Amino acid sequence: MATGSAQLATLHRVAGVRLGSAMAGIKKPNHRDTLLIELDPASSVAALFTRNAFCAAPVQVAKQHLAAAAPRYLLVNTGNANAGTGELGLQAAQASCDAVAALAAVASSEVLPFSTGVIGEHLAVDKLTAALPSAIADLSEEGWLTAASTIMTTDTRPKAASRQFQLDGSTVTITGICKGSGMIKPNMATMLGYVATDAQIAAPLLQSLLREAAEGSFNRITVDSDTSTNDAVVLVASGRAGVAVSADNVAEFAAELNALMVELAQSIIRDGEGASKFVAVTVSGAATIDEALAGAYAVAESPLVKTALAASDPNWGRILAAVGRAGIEALAVDKISVTLNGVTIVEQGGRAASYTEAAGQQAMAAEDIAIGIDLGRGSVSETVWTCDLTYEYVRINAEYRT
Repeated sequence: MATGSAQLATLHRVAGVRLGSAMAGIKKPNHRDTLLIELDPASSVAALFTRNAFCAAPVQVAKQHLAAAAPRYLLVNTGNANAGTGELGLQAAQASCDAVAALAAVASSEVLPFSTGVIGEHLAVDKLTAALPSAIADLSEEGWLTAASTIMTTDTRPKAASRQFQLDGSTVTITGICKGSGMIKPNMATMLGYVATDAQIAAPLLQSLLREAAEGSFNRITVDSDTSTNDAVVLVASGRAGVAVSADNVAEFAAELNALMVELAQSIIRDGEGASKFVAVTVSGAATIDEALAGAYAVAESPLVKTALAASDPNWGRILAAVGRAGIEALAVDKISVTLNGVTIVEQGGRAASYTEAAGQQAMAAEDIAIGIDLGRGSVSETVWTCDLTYEYVRINAEYRT
C-alpha cells in the first residue's frame, strides 16, 4: 500500500557522481542489495547520522572515516543493518571499507559504509565483498533510478527527486534518493538518503545547508515514532557545474535544496508501511517552535488518531485528547480550533456549531488529509507529515524476519 503517484520525474545526472549496483544475496538471492557511489576527488561531503544510542556499526565507522578523510566512495547494503552486533559488527563494517579501498586504490578511511535491514544479525561480509567488482563495473552517472531501487527494504517503490535551475548564469543540478517505510522518526537524519549537486560548496557551508534542509524535511516526518539505529543522510557537492555557492546566492540554492528534501521526506510518508493516507498535521498559533512541534507530533503519533484516519472516521475527540497531553504549558483549551481538510470541526475548544458528521466524513474520506490545529496563543506554525496506522502495518512488522 502507498499513497499518491508512484511516477518519478526525470532524474538528472550529477557530474562527478557515479552509482553502481550489484546482487550480493545478503538476505535473498537475485536481488540488487549492494550500492556503491563514487565521488569526484574534489567533492565536498556533509552527513548527518542517527542519535539513537544503539547506533549501528557502519554509523560509527562512517563518522570516524568522515572525520579522518575526504570520502571517495559510499557503500550501502540492504538486508542487514549490522546493528547490535558489537565488536564483530565494527570489524565487518571496517572490512567492507577495506575491500572497496583495495579495489579502488583509495584509503580505507575514504570509504563510508551504510547498512539497513534486520537488527542484531551479523553481516555476511564475504557476500558483500564478493559483489563489489560487479558494483564497480556498473558505475555510471545515469545510475540514480537503479540505486533508488537497490536501497529499498520494506519500501514498495523507489524514492527519488531531481531538479535543475539557473544559478549565476550556470545550470545547477540536485538529485537525491532515499529509502524508508517503517521505523521512521528521524533524529538529525533520515533513514538512508543520498543527495548530490554539481555546485561547488565549501564543506562548512555544505554541512550547514544539510542541517537546515534536514530539519525542515526529514526531521518533520513520522510513521511510527521509532528512530532507527542506522539513520543517515549524505549531501555531496562535486563542484563540476562551474559555479560556487556563496553568500550572494546561497539563499537561491538553499530554497531548491530544501524543496527537494521535503519532496524526498514526503515520499517516505506516502510509502509508509501499510499507509493508505498521507497526513499533514499543522499546529499554528503556537508561542514557540517546540510547543508547535509537541502538539503536531502528539497528534501525528497517536495510535488512536492514526487508526481513526485508517477508518476514515472523523473522531475529532482523539485529536483534542492528543493535543491536551502534548505537555504544552498553560494551554487554554477554549482558544483551540481544529480543521480537517478545511472543514471546521472544533471552535473555542468544543464542537463547531457549523460542523456536521457528514462533512467530517467527507473530509476524512480523502487520501490526502490536512489537520489544522490553532492554539490561539502566538504566531508560530509547524507542520509534521505522517500516515495512518492500518492492519497492514502490523502484518509487515509481525512478519519482518520470516
